[in-house]
Order: sequence, then structure tokens, then C-alpha cells
Amino acid sequence: MISIWDANVELNIEDRFLVIRNAREAVTFLKKSWPETKSPSYATARKACLDAAKGVIPSAEARAAFETAAKEAGILR
Repeated sequence: MISIWDANVELNIEDRFLVIRNAREAVTFLKKSWPETKSPSYATARKACLDAAKGVIPSAEARAAFETAAKEAGILR
């Protein structure tokens, strides 16, 4: 079972507001909607979110990695 994050990650993509609530949503966003430029923090976030979705690591760790990558990409609200 996928757990909802304690706090949502809010993104601003091309003047749209998007809320990511858990690791599974983050994985989908990372795969399908992430900006073209991908940094090392993107790879870290993708692995962390995949691992959290499988229950390998705590969801809070995945959320932190995703938020860091979003901030670096300039899409964190």
C-alpha cells in the first residue's frame, strides 16, 4: 500500500499548479512530465520514489528527494 506524504509537494509547471501527494504520483510525474533538463537530483528522486513505492525506503525520504529535485529544476512552488 502506498502511503500519502505528510505534506504535499506543490509544483508550478508552465503556469499550472500541480500537487504531488505520494511516491507513486511522483514516479509518474518524473517519467512523463519532468522538464527536459534532468540533473543528478532527478535520478536520485526517481530511484527514491520507486523504492518508496515498493516499500523499500520510507516515503518521507522519497518526498525529500523529490522536493530537492523539483527545487533544482525550478518547478517547486
